[in-house]
Amino acid sequence: MARSKKLDIVLHDVVIESIAAEGKAISHARLPEDDPATPGRILFVEFAVPGDVVDVRITRKKKSFLEGRIVEIKKPSEQRLEPFCSHFGICGGCRWQPLPYEIQLAAKQRQVYDQLTRIGHLQVPEISPIIGSERTNYYRNKLEFSASDRRWILPEEDPEALSDAQKCGLGFHVGKYFDKVLDIDRCWLQREPTNELRLFIKDYAIRNGLSFYNIRENHGVLRNMFVRTTDDGQVMLIVCFGEPSPAITGLLDAIVARFPELTSLYYVINTKGNDSISDQECILYYGQDAIYERMENLRFRIGPKSFYQTNTLQALQLYRKAREFAGLDGTQTVYDLYTGTGTIAQFVSAGASRVIGIEYVPEAIEDARANTAANGISNCEFFAGDMKDILTDSFIAAHGHPDVMIVDPPRAGMHPDVVATILRAAPRRIVYVSCNPASQARDIALMAAKYRITAVQPVDMFPHTMHVENICKLEYYDN
Repeated sequence: MARSKKLDIVLHDVVIESIAAEGKAISHARLPEDDPATPGRILFVEFAVPGDVVDVRITRKKKSFLEGRIVEIKKPSEQRLEPFCSHFGICGGCRWQPLPYEIQLAAKQRQVYDQLTRIGHLQVPEISPIIGSERTNYYRNKLEFSASDRRWILPEEDPEALSDAQKCGLGFHVGKYFDKVLDIDRCWLQREPTNELRLFIKDYAIRNGLSFYNIRENHGVLRNMFVRTTDDGQVMLIVCFGEPSPAITGLLDAIVARFPELTSLYYVINTKGNDSISDQECILYYGQDAIYERMENLRFRIGPKSFYQTNTLQALQLYRKAREFAGLDGTQTVYDLYTGTGTIAQFVSAGASRVIGIEYVPEAIEDARANTAANGISNCEFFAGDMKDILTDSFIAAHGHPDVMIVDPPRAGMHPDVVATILRAAPRRIVYVSCNPASQARDIALMAAKYRITAVQPVDMFPHTMHVENICKLEYYDN
């Protein structure tokens, strides 16, 4: 109670100045105890636009900064846009809807520069203009929705007046609450039939008494669902259940009857504590066992567990730039680390002598091998296992010294052992693709004694979010 009273501070007529690297807007403000001669503390505000004049309630107070939320927009910025989604502000996604797209791109460009220079303390060349997304809505080819028997209750709702069925929801997790799900009416991230599928499954489950999942107590039948799509209209649906039930077959049959155009329908019985299906059996119930995406003259198989970039059109731009940065002339041995289903490996294979791909998920490597065979590519080899365990000095001795390495690690970046192995291997060029410029900067800093950045290319894969993909070309140099 004392803490809440201490933070009961509202600042009036705050002018929003710019956008921060982590997506919040920035202003400066002084509290009554602050020195009036100083410019004030940095104030971070969610959902604000540069030029807004707002009243802000302080939610967090530190010595060097403040955090707050808007309680009233006194004068909207001339740049402010009306959010297009009815769930804006509660749903954790698409938080930059009020920002014009050109401002989003500029903020992401600054984010890349700031994180490479401030976190990595790296010398960077002039950064190429960010490649914007052709689509800013309906750009995703994969979405996951979670079921809950205790959905997020909206402020205008009376929880006491809601029935148990009305408290069920199928949608996205809310902000920082792992156990809260916002029921979604319409999502703008993926084209139909995604919304139709979700609403049909929710309605069927309620009408037929299928229990919705309770994440705290780990029980309930309907748990979560994934929808994967391709640009030419193929659709894969994976429905996950939290426990076995005779009602499962009825739901799956109803889905097939309502959506006979589905390419693939899988189901999973997942009784463990988290929603990941990477270690679960995916059972094909209807249709084909995979969907297929095409990029340039290559065809890629996508199964229920496959990793595939979620913005197909931007992935094409990303892979083309990575291939350009690799600078291949047909003689090089290329290592593609964190290869996924081998998309980048196959993209560069025509310019390489050999390509070695390594990936943690065995099913992804199976897809990579199937893809190379289907695409008539014979100079790619793929290996499955933990990167730090597979990529060793003995592995490199057995499979050939890399002239070029392409790395595309998860958000956390590379394990220090992997970085150390790369430094010992000393390829002439490294193309580092990252979905997190902060961890990218940290990793490159570990290699700065032997590598310098010669080109930087940001790519916007996720419009209306703070996330940005970035590619750095590193060249080896002798001290």
